[in-house]
Amino acid sequence: MDIEATTYYFESPGNHTAKVLEVAKARALERDVKHVVVASTRGETGVKVAEAFKDTDIEVVVVTHQTGHRGPGVQLLTDENRKRLEDLAIRVVTGTDAFEGGVGLGITRRRIPEAARPPSRTIMETISMMGRMYATIPPVARTVASVLRLFCQGVKVAVEVTLMAADAGAIPVDRDVIAIAGTGRDADTALLLRPANTTNFLDLDIHEIIAKPFTKTRPIRGR
Repeated sequence: MDIEATTYYFESPGNHTAKVLEVAKARALERDVKHVVVASTRGETGVKVAEAFKDTDIEVVVVTHQTGHRGPGVQLLTDENRKRLEDLAIRVVTGTDAFEGGVGLGITRRRIPEAARPPSRTIMETISMMGRMYATIPPVARTVASVLRLFCQGVKVAVEVTLMAADAGAIPVDRDVIAIAGTGRDADTALLLRPANTTNFLDLDIHEIIAKPFTKTRPIRGR
């Protein structure tokens, strides 16, 4: 059976949340999708998605960054937005970032003792240098993330949060879901895909790109 579908393109990455929700919701209802996964760092986008789908029988799952992404023990989801999501009966998943987290990130971000740093380098410059050195033999997950970013940052993140939600048991792996993500904050990408656990990553199947930026590059300010 052939399927005809459309993709909505934005001129550039950024805040296109309202339109993403419009086209993603329409596609979810058309395809009888029962789960929507959304990446949300501080929770604002998660709340918007939850509000958009609350008049349906579609379950929304919000996936945050792993705790410690911006500093030891730091979770970026705000208490206010967590409470709003709880009031809307939304499940929140926080786990190790599938592509950019875990031990690999810990190695590339490790703090270099001052005595071991070249005298002309700051701590962050030294960490950055170590990251570039580590990239000469990149881990598989980082390679996959880089390839997905060829489409745009949102495609990479949408796949990543789908894996995380599947690993948490928050979504089925035998039904299609819609994943919403973006470039930085807000949303600019939506995918229809069949999830998989990270242990069976190659079983994940991207069916449709519902929306994405036409270019993955942000416009230079002032031009």
